[in-house]
Amino acid sequence: MADVLKAEGLSKSYKKGVMAVKDVSFTVGEGEIFALIGPNGAGKTSTIRMISTLIKPTGGDAFVNGHSIISEPDKVRQAITYLPDEAGAYKTMTGMDYLYFMAGLFSADKDEIDKYVNRAVNMCGLGDRLEEKIGGYSRGMIRKLLLSRAVMTRPKLAILDEATSGLDVINALDIRKTIKRLSAEEGMSFLLSSHNMLEIEYVSDRVGIMAHGELMVTGTIDELKARYNAANLEEVFERVVQSDEIR
Repeated sequence: MADVLKAEGLSKSYKKGVMAVKDVSFTVGEGEIFALIGPNGAGKTSTIRMISTLIKPTGGDAFVNGHSIISEPDKVRQAITYLPDEAGAYKTMTGMDYLYFMAGLFSADKDEIDKYVNRAVNMCGLGDRLEEKIGGYSRGMIRKLLLSRAVMTRPKLAILDEATSGLDVINALDIRKTIKRLSAEEGMSFLLSSHNMLEIEYVSDRVGIMAHGELMVTGTIDELKARYNAANLEEVFERVVQSDEIR
């Protein structure tokens, strides 16, 4: 399985020498769902933003589809999509107008734009509600719209931060199933971040746990539960973040 993402010694320091991320290395394979988790302030968001080319690393590099986030950021952006937790949509637009607007940012070809939009329409499952203004949508509807927009161009790597935050069980489950289907059927790779351990355990192929700016451990769910003699991912998480050990 080829690596779609390869992070090599990523580091980020801010003002006054504060190290938010320290020498983080990991890979995400083609069609793999990799979750990066950790407590608040662990460095997850800074790591994700470096890989998304939103901020520059102060050390190391990462390669997406073979392109450096430092020397080839434009090519990296062509290969990824990034959906942050705080993402929103234009409330005065209808859902359909929003999808066409966003598709037009990726292509000037009408047929290709139609293909992107049709794919998003089929994926989001909003039906006739797409003809209504987004301002009248529930949070779950907006999140489904945003996810379908994020993956309608078939990116090599989809980066999702708190993809189901604040959603009810049914809407959250729909989005998790969509992520797993895109991975299994289309070979799309995902880098996820979430505080929901049940979600991570359900959807992820591998997990990386960060604490104090460092990547403490990586592995499959089963590997980590066996290593830490834990019944579930929450117990693994607790034991890792309270330990000074890096593996």
